[in-house]
Amino acid sequence: MRFRTYKKHAALLSVLFVLALGACKKDFLEVEPQGQTTAERFWQTSADADAAVNAIYGNLRSAGQVGIASVALESLGADDADPGARQSDLPEMYQFDNFSVTSSNQFVGSFWAGLYGEINLCNQVLDHVDTMSAVDATLKARYLAEAKFVRAWCYFRLVRSFGGVPLHLKVPRTPAEFNRERATASDVWLAIERDLDEAEPVLPATYGTPADRGRATKGAAQALHAKVALYQRKWSEVKLFAGRVIASGNYSLFGNYGTLFTIPNELNAESVFEIQAELVVGAENGASFPWSQYSECQTPENQNGWGWNVPSQDLVSAFTQAGDNTRMNATIIMVPESVGGDNIVQNGNNNSRYNQKSYVPSSYYVSGYPRGCQKNILAIRYADVLLMHAEALNELGEAAAAASALNQVRARAGLNPTTAAAQEPLRTAIWNERRLELAMENDRYFDVIRQGRAATVFGPKGWTANKNERWPIPYNEVLLSGGKLVQNPGYN
Repeated sequence: MRFRTYKKHAALLSVLFVLALGACKKDFLEVEPQGQTTAERFWQTSADADAAVNAIYGNLRSAGQVGIASVALESLGADDADPGARQSDLPEMYQFDNFSVTSSNQFVGSFWAGLYGEINLCNQVLDHVDTMSAVDATLKARYLAEAKFVRAWCYFRLVRSFGGVPLHLKVPRTPAEFNRERATASDVWLAIERDLDEAEPVLPATYGTPADRGRATKGAAQALHAKVALYQRKWSEVKLFAGRVIASGNYSLFGNYGTLFTIPNELNAESVFEIQAELVVGAENGASFPWSQYSECQTPENQNGWGWNVPSQDLVSAFTQAGDNTRMNATIIMVPESVGGDNIVQNGNNNSRYNQKSYVPSSYYVSGYPRGCQKNILAIRYADVLLMHAEALNELGEAAAAASALNQVRARAGLNPTTAAAQEPLRTAIWNERRLELAMENDRYFDVIRQGRAATVFGPKGWTANKNERWPIPYNEVLLSGGKLVQNPGYN
């Protein structure tokens, strides 16, 4: 029985969000919620602490974090993805594809709000659980480490999307604490690193209870730390933290790439951090949190879905050029095609391709529930760790070791070892491998930017240097800050 977080957490989420508003409420707002646990009565028992931590995991499936907003900001700018569907359905989605996004775009605001809502839940745990005498000291330390890991995950996604953002490292209690200026990107990276440094030694390498599978682990903290270092070109740290994951022996490449992303193979040996999902009978809304990182609108849905975020022809060409049929067939549904017992045909939106990594066969559909609500999100996996390790080793002049790590990933895909030996061609080989291995997993866009190639790769789509490295700060956030939040260059 894998770790589940969604049962009974919807009401708790509303309590935890309300707690953050307590310092600023007026007398006329001080009405005790009917049928809900009040703040004063909540942080009392070990069960309260456990519920609060579980709510952190449950809310990771909120729409702002992993729904359409996520694919808009983290995928559609890349050359691997097309918006799909019809532009008239959601014109704002197309703004990410052609880089005409404005600060009033609803998905910019949704993504920002979703991640800060998650950070608030983490801060609730960090502020309160440490003071709870009812919680065993060892368990308390683990709870705090889990909250720090998830908070680091959120700030990682924020800083690579927006640059410097306001740092909220505790629950705001005064107007000034609510309305913070943007921290520098460097300060945000430091805060992420500090959270991971504190979480890593406390988090267990594995969990002995099957019901706890899916919680943050030591390996997850190390892998995220490697990724954080990768974006800052701290090659020795990438090597260190990715190396720790590899040396642990707790992870390995899943044998069959073609079934790696299917529901029966969730939480396999390649999964370093996986966002959980479950269809909860009797909780059609809220408790199931059905959104996937690809959004239910991206899967064919019995061939009648919108089909947002579809693989591009450019990605097809990259797979074809590499002779990489294994990963292409596991990543892209070519219409018409039979997949998972479904015959996928062209729908009214004329999509000729779909993202197979997000596909859920119709046999899983339960009437009254959103399609795909049982499917986990494979957020960090071992193949990414190997490729980060390879890139760091190559940048540090250890080409042979870099090629060895790279070739492990290639071998699983049925490809021959790389012929690249010198640093520059090996660097290109590693970048190309990241594109094919991690296609449609929301890494390509920011990968190319951090590599310094965005003007060349994305320029034909409209990408502009000194602007599109970052998305705009949401207009409403700037407005409500009274001028404290300064907009990113090039945006209104």
